[in-house]
Amino acid sequence: MNSRKETVVVVGASRGIGASVTQHFHNNGHKVFAVSRTQAKVNSWIKADISQPSGIQAVGDAIGTETLDALLFMGGVWETDAFTQNYNFTESSDAETRFVIGVNTIAPIEITRILSDNLLQAANPRAIYIGSLSGLDNRASAEVANTASKFGLRGAVQALRIAFDRKIGFTVINPGNVATEEVLSDIQEGRFPPQKVIPISDLIHSVEWLLSLSPLVDVQDLNLQQR
Repeated sequence: MNSRKETVVVVGASRGIGASVTQHFHNNGHKVFAVSRTQAKVNSWIKADISQPSGIQAVGDAIGTETLDALLFMGGVWETDAFTQNYNFTESSDAETRFVIGVNTIAPIEITRILSDNLLQAANPRAIYIGSLSGLDNRASAEVANTASKFGLRGAVQALRIAFDRKIGFTVINPGNVATEEVLSDIQEGRFPPQKVIPISDLIHSVEWLLSLSPLVDVQDLNLQQR
């Protein structure tokens, strides 16, 4: 990322990857609008439930006409007991499926739509979304709603690139397990098997690298796999 201080929106800013990305950009002097349902650890917090149209509208209302250099959609949800031996697709409800797809696929589309004018005011706008390796071809996991939502996100982002005539740089970052507090806790408590996770610093550096690229370069997918 260049030395110029930029204005970014981070969605999913109160926990996990989003919290770490928010704190990093805030600590480095960038203007950060932090979107989450629960309190984020920065001053410019936008309280919004993006599973609801009213929450998405609240994001647009709070940002107003501010020029945005980047939209960083770092949030995501999944089914109960996802990625553990206790997960059972047949026990996942219709409401849960709709919630997961709503947050992971529909919300990114609608937030991009509502902030598009703000992004297009910038010289080199970028929109970056957290996907998943399970959203890649032939990499699906048993978590049906989550996998479907991540496939859908990648398709939506490919279409958004065309819809905005390539005037915004669109990227989906597809990581394996990242060393957030939640993932480390799941490993320590036995919900996830022992493994070497991706350092959160690598995820942040990936975002910074994407934001440092010239307007002549677009990166469709950035896949981060665990060794």
